[in-house]
Amino acid sequence: QVQLVEFGGGLAQAGGSLRLSCAASGRAFSSYAMGWFRQAPGKEREIVAAISWSGSSTHYADSVKGRFTISRDNAKNTVYLQMNSLKPEDTAVYYCAADYRILGVTPRISEYDYWGQGTQVTVSS
Repeated sequence: QVQLVEFGGGLAQAGGSLRLSCAASGRAFSSYAMGWFRQAPGKEREIVAAISWSGSSTHYADSVKGRFTISRDNAKNTVYLQMNSLKPEDTAVYYCAADYRILGVTPRISEYDYWGQGTQVTVSS
């Protein structure tokens, strides 16, 4: 079992920045690839970014490439999402998730085993 708790959501202006954190507890954090997903009202949950257990592989949605950066600190059992140049369309509930995976990352939601409760990000124009 892995428990995940997200921090850092809130309100930002367009063009601004926010940093999300996801703290993990339970089984060995470094055994899991980690992902950030988001879900806007009336829309399906979608991948934002993912990172392998070692941090050597990452995946980004096209909509956030060049603006968002995913990173992790296995010593602190934490994964981060640095969000820059925010746009109103980034408004959503953001979730972190854990995928027990030895190699690489996957953007497929169905592959993720554990989920946090989500944190709201609102970007005003």
